[in-house]
Amino acid sequence: MKIGTLKKLESDHQDIVQYSLPIGDELVPLNELIGKKITLEHTGNIYCVDTGKKIKQSYGQGYCWESFTTLPQCDKCIFQPELCHYKKGTCRDPEWGEDYCLQYHVIYISLTSGLKVGITRQTQVPTRWIDQGAVSAIKLCTVKDRLTSGLVEVEIAKELGDKTNWRNMLKNEYEQQDLVAVKASILEKFKPLLAKYQVEIANDDLYTFNYPVEKYPSKVTALNFDKEPLISATLLGIKGQYLIFDTGVINIRKFQGYEVKIEC
Repeated sequence: MKIGTLKKLESDHQDIVQYSLPIGDELVPLNELIGKKITLEHTGNIYCVDTGKKIKQSYGQGYCWESFTTLPQCDKCIFQPELCHYKKGTCRDPEWGEDYCLQYHVIYISLTSGLKVGITRQTQVPTRWIDQGAVSAIKLCTVKDRLTSGLVEVEIAKELGDKTNWRNMLKNEYEQQDLVAVKASILEKFKPLLAKYQVEIANDDLYTFNYPVEKYPSKVTALNFDKEPLISATLLGIKGQYLIFDTGVINIRKFQGYEVKIEC
């Protein structure tokens, strides 16, 4: 048995994505546990992933209220990059903004439950796509900073959308798409927009992802440590940030900072 606070699943892009569960200071390899019964028990303790202090409720996937309302990584512009306000001089932490936002970003097209456009830092390729449960992805272009990526993304999203139906993603329901052809169509349709922001068109390398799943659920039931502190079930697979059990699914990223006992 191991006990510690949870952090988001770590992954390694191989022929089949390899997953590990960070719990405290340890990493628990998960692929080898698929098909086996495991127990996860929330002790009732929650700790802020920023300060480490014990809290009654977490915000923004693991933060105490003070951190959530003051840290730059919890600001609204992180979820809506077109609202980046670094250049206005109002960034919560300008030094952090320089390291995070004033870096080259990739605008991409991915296939999860359907087609979507998204953005990520170059250093997060391909981790970002694995975290969202994409079955395939292609880079559209790169831009000089986060704000520019957001301004481009919000326009292309009017054509492709920028959301994932997480239930369909976990049921592995999607319509196969030719991402190279989709990319060519988007580049043509949005040529004036891309020229305006001086983007750099990316190559057509296609990324594909195979997840360690024995059986996808036909009906998705969300498990929640706040309502069900004890999960004892057979692990059927892992996709995105979700553990798929025979009794339901749980989003590990949502419960960062929760202290949990794990027994295999």
